[in-house]
Amino acid sequence: MTTVEAKLEAARDDLATHDGVLVAFSGGVDSSVVAALAHDALGDDAVACTAKSETLPEAELEDARRVAEEIGIRHEVVEFSELESDDFVANDGDRCYHCRTMRLGKMLDRARELDIETVCDGTNADDPGAGHRPGLQAVEELDILSPLLAHDVTKDEVREIADRYDLSVADKPAMACLSSRIPTGLSVTEERLTRVERAEEFVRAWGFTQFRVRDHDGLARIEIAPEELEGALDRDFVEAARDALSELGFEHVTLDLHGYRTGSVSPASEETDDQPLVEDVFSAEYPTADGS
Repeated sequence: MTTVEAKLEAARDDLATHDGVLVAFSGGVDSSVVAALAHDALGDDAVACTAKSETLPEAELEDARRVAEEIGIRHEVVEFSELESDDFVANDGDRCYHCRTMRLGKMLDRARELDIETVCDGTNADDPGAGHRPGLQAVEELDILSPLLAHDVTKDEVREIADRYDLSVADKPAMACLSSRIPTGLSVTEERLTRVERAEEFVRAWGFTQFRVRDHDGLARIEIAPEELEGALDRDFVEAARDALSELGFEHVTLDLHGYRTGSVSPASEETDDQPLVEDVFSAEYPTADGS
């Protein structure tokens, strides 16, 4: 038995000891693997639950529905609004903590309605060491079960397990919520979330798979994965992106030549504090042609 097989079996056996579980389900590879394990272990006593809010792209909700059907697990959708929280809207370094607390709170409420005692999430063994992750504090405070973390399943192993279950999301890129596109300290508003979502729909329609559109208070910074960056330099795309994003309300449209990087508008962690935050670059005052 390989190490991955042993971890998979241990996580599944652990889940089987519960009378039922509700999986906080985004449709990403981590939560999909947990949902597949839970369904494998508990059958109809496992439920996947997705929280719908302003920060979840509609395309991601549809993906979650599709993957739940693919797994064969019952799928529930709960709704809430992060924008009702002043702490979340303020967008300080703990935004993800406030979001995760509300989101998991809704999961716990639905679990109680379904007479389920255990709520699981997709935190994997690599997450705690992945820099500034305040959302993990909410997971701990709310006593959420993290089977992948508990059994030391890394991100690469999650993808291997997803392949074993023949999940279509095995190679799906990470997809953080839309508020992650707004620099820390700039308030999260429905207007900003909407234009980011529509901007990313445009970029996706051009065939790019790993990217972000960051909203720096009216300046759109498009990040494209290095291996796809050549396509973003195509003149047709450049002109189309400029026009489309300008119509969405962005005053300036830029392409980040560093390429796509996770957390490039998040607070620096101890591991990355020697790298300047991107928003600091854009806040600098540069001379213009007329000297102003």
